[in-house]
Amino acid sequence: MPDQRALKNPYKDYDGTQNLFDPQGNLTPSFAGRITNKINDLLTAMEKGLKSADPRDCTGYTGWAGIALLYLHLHGVFGESSYLQRALEYVSRSLSLTGRWVTFLCGDAGPLAIAAVVYHRLQRVQEADECINRLLQLHQSVVKGVGSLPDELLYGRAGFLYSLVFINQQFGQEKIPIQYIQQICDAALASGESLAKRNRTQDQSPLMYEWYQEQYVGAAHGLAGIYYFLMQPGFVAGQDRVQSLVKPSVDFVCQLKFPSGNYPPCVGDERDLLVHWCHGSPGVIYMLLQAYKVFGVKQYLEDALQSGEVLWQRGLLKKGYGLCHGAAGNAYGFLALYKVTREARHLYRACMFADWCMNYGKHGCRTPDTPFSLFEGMAGTIYFLADLLQPMRSKFPAFEV
Repeated sequence: MPDQRALKNPYKDYDGTQNLFDPQGNLTPSFAGRITNKINDLLTAMEKGLKSADPRDCTGYTGWAGIALLYLHLHGVFGESSYLQRALEYVSRSLSLTGRWVTFLCGDAGPLAIAAVVYHRLQRVQEADECINRLLQLHQSVVKGVGSLPDELLYGRAGFLYSLVFINQQFGQEKIPIQYIQQICDAALASGESLAKRNRTQDQSPLMYEWYQEQYVGAAHGLAGIYYFLMQPGFVAGQDRVQSLVKPSVDFVCQLKFPSGNYPPCVGDERDLLVHWCHGSPGVIYMLLQAYKVFGVKQYLEDALQSGEVLWQRGLLKKGYGLCHGAAGNAYGFLALYKVTREARHLYRACMFADWCMNYGKHGCRTPDTPFSLFEGMAGTIYFLADLLQPMRSKFPAFEV
């Protein structure tokens, strides 16, 4: 039965004759120029659309912090000072913090971390340090809140953890000591072990996590996103714990794979429906590739490659062109595969999804609730197109380390 959530992929697959990039992965000037022109067109449309956006939404996911992150990224790619000024403008709007959540995408940590980096690039040292200090004031509540705080990316510990990693990467130095990162991971491990024992699943998976009483699998709310962070080098103090706790938990997720190569949104869900970054193969790819890097087991790479096939067949979503559940977010899966394998077909497939995105609005896709935002709308598509100009440096925003 054809997938009702995706449009049929109209593109011919890679056969070695398509001339979009050189053997080093540099896009041809004509294709890169087409992307750059489209970025400019979409930015104009986005700015116009943002005039009617919710002025109170300060989040990275759908609000002002996400737009600031886009302009910060564009400044990094193109080096134009006007983009940094736009980032400053939007991040200034995002600093009306609520105290409700602590994460990069949906809480206070994201606006603070983005503001710190914007100030850093503007050489406003005192303001950057103030933002980092405010971020670190949240740290103890994140460490101590075992049981009361979730562990997933959008609202939990992984989302706060990313904020610390983002600071260190953007500053190019260890502004946040590694011990702070390790303490967050320690708390996440304790939380995961506790739930696995409570649910009596520790023999299958030594770590288990829930969000609203559901054991989600994907990158946004689930196991794959959390395990991806717990496998990052140095994040967990003691490689033995990565081997004894994280690896068998990753293997548990691998066993959930459908015959198609896709993954369920929740443990126990038998419906092979969702092919999104947030739920399904597009988000699980990152866990699989990281497991392959850390443990060297070829099956993880094979599973990731199978996920790539799911993406190619079912990744052009009727939901639209966004990051969380759209074509741009799915295209990042191809870039992740390309960075590990250096196989041209993955970069080609990302380019074809970019071609789809450059025909924005012409496929009859749904209009998201926040049509110009980073994770649901146009800003995320622009972010992806800019990343495609430098494939080996590309990273799924607010997630990929």
